[in-house]
Amino acid sequence: MGGFFGTIAKSDCVNDLFYGTDYNSHLGTRRAGMATYDPTLGFSRSIHSLERDYFRSKFEDELEQFHGCQGIGIISDTDPQPIIVNSHLGKFAVVTVAKINNQREIADRLLAKRMHFSEMSANKINQTELVALLINMGNSFVDGINKVFEQVEGSCSMLVLTEDGIIAARDRYGRTPIAIGRKEGAYAASSETSSFPNLDYMPVHDLGPGEIVKIKADSMEVLQAPGDCEQICSFLWVYYGFPSSDYNGINVEDVRERNGFIMGEEDDTEADIVCGVPDSGVGMALGYAEGHGIPYKRAVLKYTPTWPRSFTPGDQSRRRLVAKMKLIPNRAILTNRRVVFCDDSIVRGTQLRDNVKMFFDYGAKEVHARISCPPLVFGCPFINFTSSKTDLELITRRIINGFEGAPDKNLEKYATTDSPEYQRMVEEIAHQLGITTLKFNKIENLIRSIGMPKHRVCTHCFDGSGIGCGKCTGKK
Repeated sequence: MGGFFGTIAKSDCVNDLFYGTDYNSHLGTRRAGMATYDPTLGFSRSIHSLERDYFRSKFEDELEQFHGCQGIGIISDTDPQPIIVNSHLGKFAVVTVAKINNQREIADRLLAKRMHFSEMSANKINQTELVALLINMGNSFVDGINKVFEQVEGSCSMLVLTEDGIIAARDRYGRTPIAIGRKEGAYAASSETSSFPNLDYMPVHDLGPGEIVKIKADSMEVLQAPGDCEQICSFLWVYYGFPSSDYNGINVEDVRERNGFIMGEEDDTEADIVCGVPDSGVGMALGYAEGHGIPYKRAVLKYTPTWPRSFTPGDQSRRRLVAKMKLIPNRAILTNRRVVFCDDSIVRGTQLRDNVKMFFDYGAKEVHARISCPPLVFGCPFINFTSSKTDLELITRRIINGFEGAPDKNLEKYATTDSPEYQRMVEEIAHQLGITTLKFNKIENLIRSIGMPKHRVCTHCFDGSGIGCGKCTGKK
């Protein structure tokens, strides 16, 4: 996915930019970058790989090279960013949180107009440069950003660092969030409100879908009002979000605990303890323990000093190794216990299979899995949270393929809670992963936990919906 942070102040902003960007580190693992602007020294930029190290260790020694009262930073799961552009709009830098499914088509149109690409990454088009070129085709920044919204299939939110302030633009359908924070003499824009408290910013505004604002050190100006059609990603609350973050004013940890409470209250499974797989399963487990009336125990712990998030690496063997190494079971708590463990989702199933085996190896009598979202039946075309190259990487699709002889047959039936096809699929997942019992959350309960109308929340990966909000039509 990725996350960004931008700030503009009456005094030097570099420390706020550095730490604010770092607070988005849980959203990406590939690359990071920062850019600042100073009226005398101009634009400064640095980009580093994060695949073998952390943001702070990469940028801390370079902070002296950054100057100015305004800047933007990015933690990216895609291409090197920020991109700096000289244009008829003036010089600007841009960062994006985006998944552009039609990059090649847009690039071909731009090349036909004799435009060129210079920021190639592994011989591929840099999608943030693609966005910058589309912005440059506009008569103004707002016009250019709307050209991005009109042409991109997928999603794209962005921060644009200009010589006269920072422009924040949320994706046309609001799939990814942007929050505005304020303190004395400064404004900030961030993917995560958890960036704000320790830097003394107070959240003052959540951008709506397609909304464009401009922040300066002492003001925020709405350049384009939000649209009516919203499809914010439900996985922000299920998996991506830091527990203290709010999206649209709705707190991540609150949602996870409500989710777990509802599942626990509805579950009649007899068990001795419940634990959560760190980090995103913990809030759900706390809620489940309360709803089901059994104690919460830390039966498995995450070793945080050296092992980063394991979700994104492209190599399956590396994902599996990192996932195994970072979780340490507690034999004293597991031995002779019937254990319910809560996790955010099942994607490929490899990590969960290893976790189940680990629980049994360390003495658990029964292992019951409770998953905070419905089965992932559809790949994500909007933020690419699974990093899957094909839908057959999803355990659900492999099972459907085995049942039906085709991975895309009768998907609606398999995605319908408690249908015969759904029940058969869930039983087969439990069998393949060695789980005593397996239950997924109902989509109705997930929406109830979030507290927004379903037509404003993207649930495409569960039920195939999410192309528009039900109030509009189109391909985006």
